[in-house]
Amino acid sequence: MSERMTGARTTRAGGPGRATGTVSGSAGSSGGSRAASRASGPATAATIAASGPGQPGRGDPPTPDEAGESWADDPRTPILDRPMASYYLLLSSAGLLLLLGLVMVLSASSVRSRQDFGSSYTLFLRQATWAGIGIPLLVIASRLPVRVFRAAAYPLLGITVVLLMAVLVPGIGHVENGSRQWIPVGPYTLQPSEFAKIALLLWCSDVLVRKHRLLVDWKHLIIPVVPGFLFVDLLLMLEPDLGGSICVTVVPLAVLWVVGTPLRIYAGLLGGMVAAATVLAISAPYRLARLMSFRDPFADASNTGFQAVQGIYALSSGGWWGEGLGASKEKWPDLLPAVHTDFILAIIGEELGLLGSLVTVGLFGVMGYAGLRIAHRTDDLFIRLAAAGVTAWLIAQAVVNMGAVVGLLPITGVTLPLVSFGGSALLPTMGALGMLLAFARAEPDAARYLAQRAEARREGRANRVWLRRRRRSAAAPLAQDPA
Repeated sequence: MSERMTGARTTRAGGPGRATGTVSGSAGSSGGSRAASRASGPATAATIAASGPGQPGRGDPPTPDEAGESWADDPRTPILDRPMASYYLLLSSAGLLLLLGLVMVLSASSVRSRQDFGSSYTLFLRQATWAGIGIPLLVIASRLPVRVFRAAAYPLLGITVVLLMAVLVPGIGHVENGSRQWIPVGPYTLQPSEFAKIALLLWCSDVLVRKHRLLVDWKHLIIPVVPGFLFVDLLLMLEPDLGGSICVTVVPLAVLWVVGTPLRIYAGLLGGMVAAATVLAISAPYRLARLMSFRDPFADASNTGFQAVQGIYALSSGGWWGEGLGASKEKWPDLLPAVHTDFILAIIGEELGLLGSLVTVGLFGVMGYAGLRIAHRTDDLFIRLAAAGVTAWLIAQAVVNMGAVVGLLPITGVTLPLVSFGGSALLPTMGALGMLLAFARAEPDAARYLAQRAEARREGRANRVWLRRRRRSAAAPLAQDPA
């Protein structure tokens, strides 16, 4: 069965006039040259002084590995052709979105935080605390090998299912706005549905990789992946949480598409999902009211369309350049609900204008491009499936949130990844991004470049140690000479 996103790719070696094998080089010849250099002892001081640390001596041609490293570091090399391009695109876009989120949570929540807690900084400090926990989590995840993520799939899914069941138990789950979605943990609340996304992602990817030789039979594509995520969806709908269920469903659907599910099977599965979502949407009165108000929120602007109308007012009052940071009027009490969570984009549009909103959309676009680039450039099936699933999850959630704010989609209560307030959403997102960064480091060109850089640094340290010892041994006889 052919996969929709193939891993085959021709290595680009630095543009016109450069040979196609430059980056990879010859592993045998480079290993032999290093072995010969170690056998002949450290470089002399004159050679090192003439050539500089980590460079070949004058008159010696560079090894293939050194040529590849110089190509990667050459400023004339196009940015997207560099081996670490995916890594830095993802890291920069995620970092800027996290920084924007902290600033906007402070601005959007300050008034209501003071009203509810007596301090304008309470909600911001909570979000900053979660970010302080999430950054080390991201760094650690970005250094883990792929086998760790595969090993974590089943335990993480099991813990998530237990939490999703526990939240339904009266006395454990906390009810807010008619939904039992949270488990109180001291001053904080835990939302298990946010962890279901990454748990299902890892589990589905690992199951399909283990069964990849059997996927020619469509039954092995469907079982156990589809029953598994339908069971998780059922637990979410019992809370009820339609928005969370939609975002969770995107993950296995993306994985099934990338692994190469036949179109007729995929169309039938997608059609069934849409039909089920339609039935669920019209079966509950409050969901039906939201759908009806979505058609014309101004028809009932003081009741069912109140949040959508206030969000449109916030965006329209921002204009091109915005009212200024902290100058939002809609964040005051009795106006726009959920200003620091679901509708934080409306405050961005009001305070930073259309320009700030477009920058936010652009950053998510860069993140999506980086994720798809990682999935396309890898030769590992698990990495391809997991990278595509993470990208689909984050971008679909961002589209659902932004579409609701601007009035293109019904309001479902979905938050904006990395930007909206909420530790339960932030930690799984940063863990998933750390995993995606680890996948970027595992790209063939990136892994080769990182190995060469590490070897060059080790050789540089060895040369510096040898030079210091040589100088001390040369200075010792002079210190003992009475003259």
